[in-house]
Amino acid sequence: MATKRASSSEIFQLKVTLLGTKPPVWRRLLVPAEASLAQLHFILQIAMGWSNSHLHEFSAGGLRIGMTEREGGYFDDDPAEDENKVRLSSVLQSTGAKLRYTYDFGDSWEHTIVLEKRLPAEIGSQYPICTAGKLACPPEDCGGVGGYYDLIEALADPDHESHEHLLEWTGGRFDPNAFSITDVNNSLAGISRRARRLARSPF
Repeated sequence: MATKRASSSEIFQLKVTLLGTKPPVWRRLLVPAEASLAQLHFILQIAMGWSNSHLHEFSAGGLRIGMTEREGGYFDDDPAEDENKVRLSSVLQSTGAKLRYTYDFGDSWEHTIVLEKRLPAEIGSQYPICTAGKLACPPEDCGGVGGYYDLIEALADPDHESHEHLLEWTGGRFDPNAFSITDVNNSLAGISRRARRLARSPF
């Protein structure tokens, strides 16, 4: 498929899916094409429901992109590109193109990011925004996909030997079906306002 250079006002419609989840945990996002992958990281953390408490990395076509040592990453001894210097438009250039996002190298939460559409920015609209999604994000540090489904099974069974412990660990309740697009967009609006004040982003 032919590619075209992204303009500063172009918006990418992205579908983000947490791999290994069945039914899938996913979000659909509208993000400025010229956002950096560092900015995309924060967008994904909010949209998915993570707490930004672990390392992360992007990968596409053999290219690995991540945090610098100064930011708490591993850029000193690992050949990763600086995510602050890589634009979304440079790694996703045609519809159907994919980007991998790994969060927490212990639990290894793998996300696939697919460019579904390239759209013109609408006058008066604020970006980034979430337009759709399904299911709750797994709790942090629950042991990856396998641990997550063990957790759900234990929480659903009052007779499970770990039920009370895990109920307390999750704060007394966890609904795997819960997802609020309003809450996500309220949080995304917050980072958009901060970015405009700092004048460092296309948001």
